[in-house]
Amino acid sequence: MSVSWGYSPKVEKFIPLGDFPADKYLIVAQQAVENLGWKLSHLSESGLIAYTPVSLQSYSEEISIRIHGNFAVVKSECVGIQMLFTDYGKNELNLERFFHEFEYVQFHLKEVWADRLIKFHSAIAAQDDAYFEKAPLAIKNKIKNVLYLFLPQKGYTVTPILVIINILYFLAITILSVIYFRFILNANHGNVDSSTLAEQAKNFTLNLGVNHRSAVLNGQYWRLITYQFIHGSTSHLFFNMYALIYLGLMIENKLGWQKFLFVYLLTGVCGGLVSLSFHQEAVMMGASGAIMGLYGAFLALIINKTFERKATQALLISTLIVSALILINGAFGKRIDNAAHIGGFIAGFVISYLLTFKTKKLLFVKDWIRYTLTAMLVLVFSVAIISFSPKYQTEEFRKLSAKFNYNLEYLNAVTNLKVNLPKDAKLKSLQEDGIIPMKNNLTIIREMNRLTLKEEDAKERDRKRKARQSFLPSCNADV
Repeated sequence: MSVSWGYSPKVEKFIPLGDFPADKYLIVAQQAVENLGWKLSHLSESGLIAYTPVSLQSYSEEISIRIHGNFAVVKSECVGIQMLFTDYGKNELNLERFFHEFEYVQFHLKEVWADRLIKFHSAIAAQDDAYFEKAPLAIKNKIKNVLYLFLPQKGYTVTPILVIINILYFLAITILSVIYFRFILNANHGNVDSSTLAEQAKNFTLNLGVNHRSAVLNGQYWRLITYQFIHGSTSHLFFNMYALIYLGLMIENKLGWQKFLFVYLLTGVCGGLVSLSFHQEAVMMGASGAIMGLYGAFLALIINKTFERKATQALLISTLIVSALILINGAFGKRIDNAAHIGGFIAGFVISYLLTFKTKKLLFVKDWIRYTLTAMLVLVFSVAIISFSPKYQTEEFRKLSAKFNYNLEYLNAVTNLKVNLPKDAKLKSLQEDGIIPMKNNLTIIREMNRLTLKEEDAKERDRKRKARQSFLPSCNADV
């Protein structure tokens, strides 16, 4: 048994019909599907769609038969996203079982063709033959090769544009970073210590538009948008774009490109806001907050019965499994911004639900009302986070702390005074290397007391206060 790989693992067979009428082929196929226990979703003169049941080995595959001229295209395709991008051979097994059952049914229907033909044509008379364009995997079927993933088309418009922007931005940043750090190294003749290089790297990324608590809380709100398009490595970019393309293929045509873009950007903003409330100094980057927002939107669409009823269970299981794995990995992985994941996921669910919910009491809710309501909720959430998040003055504390430590270094001269030094030299050293630096540190401690600090910095400030007090008790009165 072969294993099918690819973005959307599938196996399809082209069956020449020859003199076999298309309607008879579909009658046999319908019966075979029912005998196998698969759920028939659609039947029309151009083909049928069915879904395999959910099991421990599979959360369902879509079985489709399309009539194209004198050929029948029989396909088994994975409904949800597959781990490691493979189907583990289950699609080929589905087709083997189908063709085996097809032969059995064909033999046993010989005596009732006339009756079955009447029932078949009666059944398809009221069917929407365009349903194939509305099926859950309809857009995925338009992807003929990898280049089509980057080509905007009906039902898949914004996603490739977002992917291209992310890729181009990543390439531009990579080129700029190489030029920038080569310039730094050349300017210093290659003699740059690791701490200086790390500081330069942080400043460089800050200038690119990454999410950063202090910067955002001080008014640089645009970072909540720009950080979504910045990635730190090729693998970071690849896996985010893989997920974005999958979600775009599955839900952009259901939401429409305007709502899809609306959800993407706003959930990225919400994820960024949650992230900065948990991270005091780290820089945050990447599309994963917005992508988790799309997973939340996917879940809302399923709950709002946007997809084919018989495919809903498979889509729900797939979405929950992948979302849970991402969140679990984020909880235990290093350098993974799980706060943005959780914030984006919840925001995506809420926003998408409000944009797509249906109710019998309100037969029609205009889109502008939905957009306004969700935008107001995001605005209120943003104002709440920004207003109630303490603006930690970490950078100011570090500068003062460096001055404090610099003053402490003068104590070495006092503690290492030679016994045979003249009294005047000893008094001068005690004044210049002891009393004056400690008085300066008294001023620094006062400045530190006025800063809003996170818990660990506040503890460090207390340690410095005690260190100064233990050395020069006479200067403690004003602290």
